[in-house]
Amino acid sequence: MTRYLEVPEKAATYPTHPSAQFPKARGDAITGDRYYSREFAEREWEHMWKRVWHVGGRESQLEEPGDFITHNFRHESVIMIRQEDGSIRAFFNVCQHRGNRLVNVEEGGVAKHLTCPYHNWKWNIDGALDEVQDPEDFPQGNPCDKLRMKEVPCETWGGFVFYSFDPNALPLQEYLDPVPQLLGNRDLANWKRVVWLTLRVNTNWKFASDNFNESYHIPAVHPQFQPMIDDHYSTTIFEMYPQGHNRMIEKLQPSSRYESSVNVMPLWADVLKEWDLDPSEFEGKAQEARKALQEARRRLGPERGHHHFATMSDDELTDQFHQTCFPNLTLTGTPEGLHMFRTEPDPEDPNWSTFDYWYMVPEIEGADEVATLYGMRPYEEAEHETALFGEKKAAIAQGDFLSQDLSLAVTQQKGLQSMGFDRAYLAEQETRISRFHEVINDYLEGRR
Repeated sequence: MTRYLEVPEKAATYPTHPSAQFPKARGDAITGDRYYSREFAEREWEHMWKRVWHVGGRESQLEEPGDFITHNFRHESVIMIRQEDGSIRAFFNVCQHRGNRLVNVEEGGVAKHLTCPYHNWKWNIDGALDEVQDPEDFPQGNPCDKLRMKEVPCETWGGFVFYSFDPNALPLQEYLDPVPQLLGNRDLANWKRVVWLTLRVNTNWKFASDNFNESYHIPAVHPQFQPMIDDHYSTTIFEMYPQGHNRMIEKLQPSSRYESSVNVMPLWADVLKEWDLDPSEFEGKAQEARKALQEARRRLGPERGHHHFATMSDDELTDQFHQTCFPNLTLTGTPEGLHMFRTEPDPEDPNWSTFDYWYMVPEIEGADEVATLYGMRPYEEAEHETALFGEKKAAIAQGDFLSQDLSLAVTQQKGLQSMGFDRAYLAEQETRISRFHEVINDYLEGRR
């Protein structure tokens, strides 16, 4: 039988970020209809999604002038395209003639023009209309002198290409603050995306933000992590920031909530042995191995090709740094790489969403493959994989945590629609969930 410990309150071992906030929950009700109401979904679109920044892709997809990527969000489509001067600009993916979508692929390249497949109108990559059929036949004048593709704000950070539907959007760095600083020890712009997966899931988009804003679910949903992830709230760092973003830091050490936390269990022992540490030296004091592992990775990292360790803090050599960026983006930094999780609403049904998982890693000298949730993958830019959740499973050996989380998402979506559910009843360690929903309400009710 599992025996739980009463864990005493402990002081945070990390310095608090200067912009961190620790507000008490306002008490906004988190009711089930937020997850299935079409009316609520429309309010999210009108008052929130039109104003925030969206990830459109990676800069590595846009190497040459004319290279483009597209991103579809609800009924809209945006095309981001590399310019002759090296900049990236974004436009609505629609022809100004009669509203046909210009591009129907997610990435590609053009020598000079984007050509509408309906009437061959040709648009320059800077959005100018360059050529139309029968220009003399327009009584209001040649459209080449009058029309441009409609542009939207576009900026980059960390190798990610962002766009916003809001012409008055905050500058990207200001919107993301302080996330770029929190991840500043990682050269994300030059890391490769080795997994690029999109799953269609029978759940509302807010599930992932709720889920990644707390570690309370780990003992029940991810018991395999007990030997090496300390999920107890007393040892976990929680921070909230003015723009609605959050951070959670979990230590790489046996969970403090179990009596067995003093023992070196197999999964933790495997990690220690990988870095030439003797697990038997830490029997009865397994959590002390965390510092020893940091020292070993600092010492052995360069000779094993992990040159990126040099820019990381000691804590970053072991711990998991979860940044949840409002409203729908989670960036989890580990010593090995960066996991990106994103959910987006289905265009028609709030009971469905798309779940994107990207895994980005630095180059490891001498290695042409890297370990991922889906087994070993080549160290190269991944092809896009799509599936209905349930058709594609993660590798059990790597934890399979995505399948575990998403399975719960599906069953929770059913429960949220029950007449027997009134509203969420949250622990203090789930305050970031309260904050997430409060910020949504602030957008919907005109306070942001």
